[in-house]
Amino acid sequence: MTCRRRTWARYSDAHSVISRAVPLLLLAAVVAAAVPAPLDPLKVAPHIYELEFENEQVRVLKQTIRNGETAPIHAHPDRVMVYLQSCAWLEDDGAGGEQMQLFKIGTAVWAPAETHGGKTASVAQECLVLEIELLAE
Repeated sequence: MTCRRRTWARYSDAHSVISRAVPLLLLAAVVAAAVPAPLDPLKVAPHIYELEFENEQVRVLKQTIRNGETAPIHAHPDRVMVYLQSCAWLEDDGAGGEQMQLFKIGTAVWAPAETHGGKTASVAQECLVLEIELLAE
């Protein structure tokens, strides 16, 4: 009987460790898949993006948009963007023209996952944006 209990105890301990490790490994895979490492804005554009905070659910980046600066191609997961100052710039409207994008200080907007970059910024003044990236559901 003692031998069975020890065997069961070892199995139970191993099962407990595995049952705790599997969800963590799955979470790590989801987080790693959220933004492909080669396209991570912190890696490809450290002159534009700074890490402010990170945990298992979110990553908070501070983005500084400067006139005449070109961001390399990079990717973002779904995110909320909060403008830390008033920002204005011209954007291609998709019909051969341009339209003004204007955000007041404190404006929060939803931005779906995207890969973008390669365009030179044309902002009226330096623009600071806090990006709250959602890493896991």
